Amino acid sequence: MIPLLASALVAGLMGSPHCVAMCGAFASSCARVPGGLPAWHLGRVATYAVLGAVAGSLGAVIPGPVWLPGALAAAFLIWFCAGLAGLIPEPKFALPGLTLLGQRFLGRPSLGAQLIFGMANGLLPCGLVYSALSLPIAVANPGAGALTMAVFGLGTLPALSIAALGIRRFGARSLAARRALAAIILAAGLWSIATRTGLFSIGDVGAHSSHTMSR
Repeated sequence: MIPLLASALVAGLMGSPHCVAMCGAFASSCARVPGGLPAWHLGRVATYAVLGAVAGSLGAVIPGPVWLPGALAAAFLIWFCAGLAGLIPEPKFALPGLTLLGQRFLGRPSLGAQLIFGMANGLLPCGLVYSALSLPIAVANPGAGALTMAVFGLGTLPALSIAALGIRRFGARSLAARRALAAIILAAGLWSIATRTGLFSIGDVGAHSSHTMSR
């Protein structure tokens, strides 16, 4: 479980420049409301946790061998990272009415409105979030999936908060930066999936079996 959470945190931290480029303006807008930025973060991370629980549930009901959820998660991870790197069109799954819902609550000065706006913000099409969702699929458990995506969301919090407060600006608009980001997330994700599914132990098991048979 620790490698999985570590990969989710790395994905959030390393993907922060992409988050700032995509959602920095939203964070800055929420920061104008006293307490609005924490409420926005809470809503966003809550949505990520729900998505993680759904992805973990899907991984748990996938029929077939025990390694299949990990294989599908790796395939999704490669697909989304390729989109993030600009090698293929980035997958986008937009919910109808989501933009209208966000606009409705964005300008309201209440903490509840900022919370709801953050929850809607968490559903915006984002290749980085889709890449992170491959981890809950591999873990095949709704509770662990929710925790994994919550940790991912916490990893994006520092940079978005700094950008919202105007202390520093981040950016990942260049193609080279996006490809470097995609490579890091891909490596961390594949390592976590392989660790979770026991792929690293296959060689050890095989070697142990061969040694046992030769005795």
